[in-house]
Amino acid sequence: MLEETGNGNSAVGSRRSHRCRLSCLGPLAFHLQAVGTMVKLSQGCRLAERTESTFKNGLVFSSRPVRIQEKIHLRVKKNLFNWHGALRVGFTNVSPVARALPLPCMAIPNLTNTHGHWAAIVHESCCREGSVLEFWVSHGGTIYVKTNTGSKHILLKGVDLSQPLWAMIDIYGQTCSIFLLGSKKKGLFRTRRSCPASECITSPNPDNLVHFISDDSSLNGNSDERMSCLGTEVAKDEGSVMDCVVCMEKEARVTLPCNHRCLCNSCASRVLQQFAICPLCRHPFRPLSGCS
Repeated sequence: MLEETGNGNSAVGSRRSHRCRLSCLGPLAFHLQAVGTMVKLSQGCRLAERTESTFKNGLVFSSRPVRIQEKIHLRVKKNLFNWHGALRVGFTNVSPVARALPLPCMAIPNLTNTHGHWAAIVHESCCREGSVLEFWVSHGGTIYVKTNTGSKHILLKGVDLSQPLWAMIDIYGQTCSIFLLGSKKKGLFRTRRSCPASECITSPNPDNLVHFISDDSSLNGNSDERMSCLGTEVAKDEGSVMDCVVCMEKEARVTLPCNHRCLCNSCASRVLQQFAICPLCRHPFRPLSGCS
C-alpha cells in the first residue's frame, strides 16, 4: 500500500519505473480525465481536492477496474464544517472514458438513478480529518466500509459483478480533500497490493494512451535486443529481473505503460499483437502503428 512522506508527497513520487511481482494488483490512482468540475488532482493523481466554495461536483473514479474483495484505502485530508454530509463511495461498471463531460454534480442521486452505478453515504463520524477508510465489494455484491477504529459496516447490497467495476468516490459536503493510499486483497496464502504508479494512469483513450515503443528488430525474440517504454530503455545488464509471466522461461525485459516489467521480448510481441493489455493488471496499451 502507498504511504505519504513527511512533506505530503507520495513516497514514490520520484520513481520512474516500478518492478512488480505476481502478487501486485497493478498501479492505482484516480482517473485523470473523468473528474468533477471542481476537482483538482495532484501527487500522481492520488490527491483529489474539491474547491471549498461548493459541496458538490467532486466525483472521481479509479484509473483501472478493481477486483472483488480489493480493499481501497483512503485518507481524509481536509474537512470544512460549513457543509453537511461527507464522502459517498461505491462502484460502477461504466468505464470512465465512456462518460460524457462535464460529469453529474453528485453520485447520489444523479448517478445512482442510472443503470450500472452503486453508491452509498459514509457517515460524517467516519470521515473526520486524518481518518483512514477502506471500502470494497464482496463476492456477494455487498459494499462494505471499514474505519480506522476497526468497525466494519454494510453500505449497500446488490452490485452487479458480471462486468468490470471501477471505484467511484464523491468528495461531497464536509469532505473536500482525500488521498488514495492504495489497495490490497487478501488471498489464502498471501496479500496482494496495488503498486505505485509513476504518473497518472488512465483508462484507454486515443489521445492520452502511452504508446508501447519498440525497436524494429526487437520483435524477433533475440535476447540481446532491447525494448523501450515510457522513454526509459531497459537493457539486458540492468540488474535482476523476474521471469516472463507468459512463458515462465525467459527473463522479463519489457516494461509496459502501466510500469509492469513482466514480459520477455518474444512474448511481448504476441501480447502486443493479440491482446494489447498487461497480463498482470489488465491495463490496456496501444502499439505504435509501425509495430507488427
